[in-house]
Amino acid sequence: MPIGWGEFFALASAVCWAFAIILFRRVGDALPPFELNLFKNMLGLLLVVPTLALIEGFQLAAFSLDEIGITLLSGFLGIAVADTWYLRALSLMGASRTGIVASLLSPFVILLSIMFLGESLHGWQLAGFAFVMSGILLVTWRQNRREVDAAHLGKGVLYGVGAMFMMAVGIVMVKGILETRPFLWTTGLRLLGGVAGMLIYMSLRGRFETVRQRFMQPLPWRLIIPAGFLGAYVSMMMWLAGYKLISASEASVLNETANAWIVLLAWLMLGESIGPRKVAGIMLTSAGVVIMLLA
Repeated sequence: MPIGWGEFFALASAVCWAFAIILFRRVGDALPPFELNLFKNMLGLLLVVPTLALIEGFQLAAFSLDEIGITLLSGFLGIAVADTWYLRALSLMGASRTGIVASLLSPFVILLSIMFLGESLHGWQLAGFAFVMSGILLVTWRQNRREVDAAHLGKGVLYGVGAMFMMAVGIVMVKGILETRPFLWTTGLRLLGGVAGMLIYMSLRGRFETVRQRFMQPLPWRLIIPAGFLGAYVSMMMWLAGYKLISASEASVLNETANAWIVLLAWLMLGESIGPRKVAGIMLTSAGVVIMLLA
């Protein structure tokens, strides 16, 4: 398959996201997942605004009210909800297991793309799904309970699966808008939807003071800031660019390479174990990605 800009952006976003996840993991319990996601999204929005002004100017693009509403909702589901649940899974079961569970994103995107975008699913892609699922089962099997508490592992898997489904819903519902409307405006509106949704949630739950106090304590900003920069700005811009330029199914498959990077980097940078079971999980999920890519 010839590699064009869409394929390049999808692959590059995977590498950037993997590095961001490792940095978020190193932050540990310094910030809860909600606060960590809030900072990431606010930093991303602050970076997108000057980028938008420099490249597009501030003249509002020709979005209809329906398109604005869909894009904001996409940001709420795919950024506010999905990323918070993803970071929660990360804190419960570690980077390598979370990376493998994240392999569900591609099957979810492909299935939703078939249902709502008219994209096709071939027989070999079903075989790819089977490989991906097998890899997830190998890494999350309860034999590993000595490393991660079984209750934490179960909750982590639920949060991870939920995060991938919400992320898939968010990107599929905005795919058509990405293809027909200015890219940076769409990116900015999604981030705005994510940040606004989190602020509304904080207001309804009366959490502003609690969140403020958590940000006032000493924090490892040398890790949090670059993680937010990579995760909410560089990786997201490339991620959405990939979905804009190629089919959602193909982009989601290429994004799966992030999971192999996460497991490898978790071993190299975090000291997480990478025994035969995880190696087999990586090989199976990678094989599933290759099968779906070549199908």
